[in-house]
Amino acid sequence: MMRNAKSLKILCIAGPTASGKSPRAVEEALLREGEIISVDSRQVYRGLDIGTEKITTEEMRDVPHHLIDIREVHEPYSAGDFVADATRLIEEISARGKLPILVGGTHFYFDALLLGLPAVEGDPMLRAELEKLSTEELFARVRSADARRASELDPKNRRRLIRALEIIASLGSVPSRAVPTPPFGTRFNLVEWIVIDPSREELRPRIDARLEAALARGLVDEVRRVREQVGDARLNELGLEYKIVGEYLRNERSEESLLPALSSKLWQYARRQKAWLRKLQLGGPTPK
Repeated sequence: MMRNAKSLKILCIAGPTASGKSPRAVEEALLREGEIISVDSRQVYRGLDIGTEKITTEEMRDVPHHLIDIREVHEPYSAGDFVADATRLIEEISARGKLPILVGGTHFYFDALLLGLPAVEGDPMLRAELEKLSTEELFARVRSADARRASELDPKNRRRLIRALEIIASLGSVPSRAVPTPPFGTRFNLVEWIVIDPSREELRPRIDARLEAALARGLVDEVRRVREQVGDARLNELGLEYKIVGEYLRNERSEESLLPALSSKLWQYARRQKAWLRKLQLGGPTPK
């Protein structure tokens, strides 16, 4: 049986894409005798390595990392799955006398774990009905029922649109993702937030450099392999890099347009992440 969650100390590290969260987490783990729990909705999947900038074995520096490469790319993994897995790991790591360090950029996962996630079971009949609808019809339904949640979703992500409609059917709306702020009124004993939030002038070149390196390392070939495994609909659910490169593989865009399109879209995503971080820091000063 799990100990009282409030007795379990955790450290959280958050920041936008390309901000340097992973190396900072390793440094903190070495300093504080910790183990790392990945808070990333895509790094759970095997084979999504270049597109997700997955940390390498060498970069881990012998620090245990959890919730990386635990699913096949066609298998579903939800925020509820993450909460269950992360909660179990926090207990296990704490029992070993180590500090659980949660690091990643999927802020919805942070919210779900720290603030609690409504337990809404999927309805097979409703899901079967929703699967028959076009993606445009799904988004229209979400927008009609919960405009706030619709504004937060990718209108082409069928999986998340369907999940939103399941929650709306059960609860009336998708609960607001409030952000925990000091003094950290969360489920666990959150001893510290480390927020890495570079300026635009610093972050934008980092994003571009990371994308150039990813393309040079074989991002297009990785996306091609994933597409052959799961098809275009699932590919579009795996994030901007896979969606945009998928468009190129379908001859919907030129090779020359890849880097500018990826840069623009990832910067927009980073800006949404930075907006979440600004809310996080409203409660008081947070160390970088």
